[in-house]
Amino acid sequence: MYFVTKRIEIAGSHRLELSYPSKCSQLHGHNWIITIHCRATTLNRDGMVTDFSHIKEQIHSRLDHSNFNEVLPFNPTAENIARWICEQVENCYRVEVQESEGNIAAYEID
Repeated sequence: MYFVTKRIEIAGSHRLELSYPSKCSQLHGHNWIITIHCRATTLNRDGMVTDFSHIKEQIHSRLDHSNFNEVLPFNPTAENIARWICEQVENCYRVEVQESEGNIAAYEID
C-alpha cells in the first residue's frame, strides 16, 4: 500500500446554521489547516498515488479566501468540510480540518 499526505492552509470564512444560540452563527473567519491523506495499492501511470498539485488545485483554488457558505452546498461545519474534501480528491481516505488551535475535525472512509 502506498500513502501520501498533503497539508494545505486556507483562509476562509463561514457562519454556521445551528439549532442553538452561538456566536458561530455570525460570519467569521479562520486560517484553516487541512491535512489530506490518500492511499493506493498500485501507483498510477505517472508513478503516483495522487499528484500533490492536483490536490491543491481541487481544494485550495476552490476554498481559499472565500465565504464557505457561498461555495459549499451544506452547513460548513469542520466535519462537513472534511467529508466534502475527502469526496473531491482521488484516492482520499482521511481528512483532518483544523479551524483553530485545538479544534480539529476528521472524516475517514470505513
